[in-house]
Amino acid sequence: MEPCTTPVLLDRNAPAMPNPERRRLLTSLAACGLGALTSRSALAAGTTPDQALSIVQPPRPAPDFTLPDLDGKPHRLSDYRGKVVLVNFWATWCPPCRAEMPSIERLYLSLKNKPFAALALDQGESLNQVFAYMGQLSPSPTFPVLLDSKSAAAHAFGVMGIPTSYLIDPRGNIVRQAVGGRDFDTAAMRRVIELLMA
Repeated sequence: MEPCTTPVLLDRNAPAMPNPERRRLLTSLAACGLGALTSRSALAAGTTPDQALSIVQPPRPAPDFTLPDLDGKPHRLSDYRGKVVLVNFWATWCPPCRAEMPSIERLYLSLKNKPFAALALDQGESLNQVFAYMGQLSPSPTFPVLLDSKSAAAHAFGVMGIPTSYLIDPRGNIVRQAVGGRDFDTAAMRRVIELLMA
């Protein structure tokens, strides 16, 4: 069975639920197929550079943030100016987020010697939760995984569900976005990124 690629919606106005209960509910909703389910193969089929991520018109400045990685090292988005940056909002309990992580790693490895960076911003989880999940991955991501523990960066970007990803141009503007899981390791995605590098 193909992994679910439907984004998990985040409701900022909902009353707080204990994390384990919230995770079980959201995972169940995603797994049960509520919403429009689309397979990864359907998302990737026939993709052209313009379909790889939706175009953001007009481009808008990306909100700056400084967040720690799993080793506690701070990463500031504006320090990546001059590079194309893929910013991915995700969580360990989100099935489509987990499904797309390996494709982000493959994309990153294929472009790591070019002016490109990938940043995965985990939403609302502790260092221990994220670290435990990363230990299950083989291979683990070699790009920075950051802790957006209070979802401040997600709120600044206007993220309504996860996974949500943004492509930021070398001047620091959001030029493309994607809501829902997808395969990032495609020729179309690399073409979009290489055009932004030019």
